[in-house]
Amino acid sequence: MYGVRGRWRGWIDGVLTLPLVLPPTVVGFFLLLVFGRRSPLGHVLEQLGITIVFSWPATVIAATVVAFPLMYRTTLGAFEQVNPTLLEAARTLGASEGRVFREVLLPLAGPGVLAGTVLAFARAMGEFGATLMLAGNIPGRTQTMPVAIFSAAESGDMQSAMAWVVLIVVLSLAVIRLLHYERKTRAIHAESGTTPVPAVAELTQLPREVSQTKTAVLEANVERQLESFTLRTQVHAGAGAVGLLGPSGSGKSMTLRMIAGLTQPSSGRIALNGHTLYDEAAGVNVPTAQRRIGVVFQQYALFPHRTVLDNVTFGLSALPAKERCARAEGLMSTMGLADLAQRFPRELSGGQAQRVALARALAMDPDALLLDEPFAALDPHLRRQTEEQMRATLATFNGPVVFVTHDMEEAFRFCSELIVLADGKVIARGPRQRLFDDPGTVTAARLTGCKNIAAAARNADGTVAVHAWGCELAVQMDGASPTHVGYRSHQFVFQAAAGTVNTFPCWLMSTSEAPHEMTLYLRLHAAPAPGAAPHLQADLPKDTWRKLQMEPQPWRITLDPARLLLLQD
Repeated sequence: MYGVRGRWRGWIDGVLTLPLVLPPTVVGFFLLLVFGRRSPLGHVLEQLGITIVFSWPATVIAATVVAFPLMYRTTLGAFEQVNPTLLEAARTLGASEGRVFREVLLPLAGPGVLAGTVLAFARAMGEFGATLMLAGNIPGRTQTMPVAIFSAAESGDMQSAMAWVVLIVVLSLAVIRLLHYERKTRAIHAESGTTPVPAVAELTQLPREVSQTKTAVLEANVERQLESFTLRTQVHAGAGAVGLLGPSGSGKSMTLRMIAGLTQPSSGRIALNGHTLYDEAAGVNVPTAQRRIGVVFQQYALFPHRTVLDNVTFGLSALPAKERCARAEGLMSTMGLADLAQRFPRELSGGQAQRVALARALAMDPDALLLDEPFAALDPHLRRQTEEQMRATLATFNGPVVFVTHDMEEAFRFCSELIVLADGKVIARGPRQRLFDDPGTVTAARLTGCKNIAAAARNADGTVAVHAWGCELAVQMDGASPTHVGYRSHQFVFQAAAGTVNTFPCWLMSTSEAPHEMTLYLRLHAAPAPGAAPHLQADLPKDTWRKLQMEPQPWRITLDPARLLLLQD
């Protein structure tokens, strides 16, 4: 039922839950129809010499059918509480569906399964109506405690009835106590091991098993219909990191999911090192477990019931135990995780968890690596420290790396090539510096960090009129006329010589201070009137700001024609 989807799920669920809401005597009546001698099943059983009605097995069948919905609903709820990303992580590490169930889903849902089983037993222990209908009341053969209580009370033997009542109450309280004890034990266990872990040693070179040379080519040209748009994305990655840059909801993570095989595209093709992983036209769709693509999820998706060592070795089940441990321990030592081998994920800091997730993905020697905003869950200080460690690790990985981020600076530090996504479409791609210098479109300019963008129109003399800034700008223009111009906030030049091209007087309207720089909001041409909006935003190092603020206003600000971004809608 956990995996069933579609229109029939509700009907199947209703049938399985029905004994919980029907009167037990009605359930017993239906059981008589199924197992009675006149029923087809009863007739077949009779031919085999098996009689169900008015037998001890009948009491077990009746109690089981009535109590089953409690176990079913509790267990299904426990399955649905397990983070599905953990199951996806297991699949990316090569685990079959059977292994995912045995080693991830069932252990994590185990407390719920146990609770459901205990509750079902408690309910079955008190079953009366269905048992009486199907099994009758034959002392020494089919008599249960509730039936014995009923018989004793009906015959006036209140002392025997009371003895049975006391016994069933004691057993029921014991069951309830068992449930509370199990929850308390889990709570104490969860609170243990929260001691902060000290920082770890610097990284060294990865073991040879992980850094062996590969033919590194990942190609994906896929399409999928999402709720609000159709995602059409193309990725070509060789050795090195390619960045998928874009705002939240643009399709970056979905692109990774399709490459990893966690979500099936509507159409297209995915190939890795010349091997087709997905081809809608050819009917090829290699399962996730067979794609050999390592994935580092945004929240890391470490298995909470396994130690660090067990997490790292999860994808190495095909290796002999000795080789499995040797590879994992070597990799963990390289990444500064050796001292954490027996810790559980709840005992790790964010940076440590991120490195464990990366080690787990690398341990299986993947042909490609997908990183889904790997630093999003870290605070700024830990992020910079972890970035350095990851950069050292990825420097020895020879396969394609696809790095998802919405942070331009992060993408610039890690990726040699960038692909910019917006509303499910690739709007720009190319080497990072070229994309930064010439993003091409307004959307791409914003996504690459440009803070000053305004509509523009080309004049007959080749200059560009920017009405929002009240000026005409000299530009270096080739090709079509731009619809907008942009200027990056850290590239302004102040106090250039009078008469320098694109130089205008400006007045300071307000400032915003950061630890190492100042953001200035400026008005061009005239001192700002009350309620006026700023024209430009400039970011200056504090040393430059200290000197500039001593100069009388208006200052002179220059927009270098070589640095003006000529943009299209």
